[in-house]
Amino acid sequence: MTATLEPTVESGTAATFESLNPSNGDLVGVHPIADKVQVDAAVARAREAAGWWGALSFDDRAEYLLTWRSVITRRIAQLAEISHRETGKPHGDAQLEIVMAIDHITWAAKNAKKVLGSHKVPSGLLMANQASTVEYKPLGVVGVIGPWNYPVFTPMGSIAYALAAGNTVVFKPSEYTPGVGQWLADTLTEVLHGYPVLQVVTGLGKTGNALCVADVDKLAFTGSGATGKKVMAACAKNLTPVIIEAGGKDSLIVDEDADLAKAAEAALWGGMSNAGQTCIGTERVYVHEKVFDAFMSEITEQAKGLRAGSDSEAKIGPITMPSQLKIIKSHIDDAIARGAKVVIGGSDAVGERFVQPTILTHVPEDSTEITEETFGPTLAINPVRSMDEAVELTNATRYGLAGAVFSKKNGMDIARRIRSGMTSINSVVAFAAVPALPFGGVGESGFGRIHGPDGLKEFTYAKAITRQKFKPLMMLTSFARDAKTDGNALQMITMMHGGKKTLK
Repeated sequence: MTATLEPTVESGTAATFESLNPSNGDLVGVHPIADKVQVDAAVARAREAAGWWGALSFDDRAEYLLTWRSVITRRIAQLAEISHRETGKPHGDAQLEIVMAIDHITWAAKNAKKVLGSHKVPSGLLMANQASTVEYKPLGVVGVIGPWNYPVFTPMGSIAYALAAGNTVVFKPSEYTPGVGQWLADTLTEVLHGYPVLQVVTGLGKTGNALCVADVDKLAFTGSGATGKKVMAACAKNLTPVIIEAGGKDSLIVDEDADLAKAAEAALWGGMSNAGQTCIGTERVYVHEKVFDAFMSEITEQAKGLRAGSDSEAKIGPITMPSQLKIIKSHIDDAIARGAKVVIGGSDAVGERFVQPTILTHVPEDSTEITEETFGPTLAINPVRSMDEAVELTNATRYGLAGAVFSKKNGMDIARRIRSGMTSINSVVAFAAVPALPFGGVGESGFGRIHGPDGLKEFTYAKAITRQKFKPLMMLTSFARDAKTDGNALQMITMMHGGKKTLK
């Protein structure tokens, strides 16, 4: 029996839905389904609060955000427990993503002024009489639609950076993790003495759609590519710009000189942690044929004892979204039917709530286990003749989110040839924990960036200002301009740019 998320309507009350523990089906909480009127009201409150929040100095906003960070840090066990109950992930994994989110809040708060504040830019010889500056202004109200797999870390990449830039936020958490979203909003509202700078609207798909068509200035979405297309279509009605962080089919490449023990450890964790429900997780592994057998021996040994379950000894939790179980099984079955070899797990690994770790080798490149996002604890490991072949196969996908390379000599060269937004060398997903780095993909993995300076700028518009310092030598923007002035301007631009120049 799997968890259901059908709305429950009681007589005389608004519609609600239940948040259930995917490990056992226990009730975690009951939450309201916000309709369009309620979503619009939340956005209106956010619009009003934006006047106050956006007018604060960068330093004042940073002080509030750093206080919020401290509150989250002190209550980390409380938030981790809610995440554990709503997602089923082990407490340690729930805590880990909160730790990373805390670091991102800190970075955004402390760096917003430096990245977004007014700074001078060269005016050039033609406009030498002008002092030129650029600054980045908040958009106003940002809508955020978050995922369930990392309900704190992932949406915080939009929330913290949008707030640090001076925007207010209306956050629609996944219907699987509404309690996490509400906790985040409540704690910031507590810090801000009631100002609705971060609000949560809970509900199902219609609530998310209402946020897309509401009076928001930008919308950040994380989820499947199919839903991302629906989000874009809805936002297009108001020409609302979007950030889309969709799925991935990331690979881990193992060169012949790699540290095989570390590469196997990384592949195992990248593919199996969070029950494989990680957009930047490892789903494919390409190993140089010279070390393929040794690598397989290593990863098989390391996988011994690794299992999914709800007890304290289990390292892997349940599949949070019940409908994903059918997809995971279909990918495993398709690979086996096409000739893939089962190393551990297999078709029988897929249960009613949990999926046991599954490793397949010699998986055909046209199987769904290779071409489509599985989002489960599976690894498809194939030998390759060279790193050229590994890169070619890695790039032969419509996705382009992230990945990893294990190599002692050629890691940087291989990484640069991979068509993806992010790559780690001799580690997995390290880039996600570096707040100064941009996070996002290409192709059907989405567009736009969160994290780092790019992430701060995503939630702003550039404001360019010129200020005349002294009278121009030639007044070009005037109807009083004469032929002599035109001739002087032509002579100057020819002297500046007419000669053949070589790059140094």
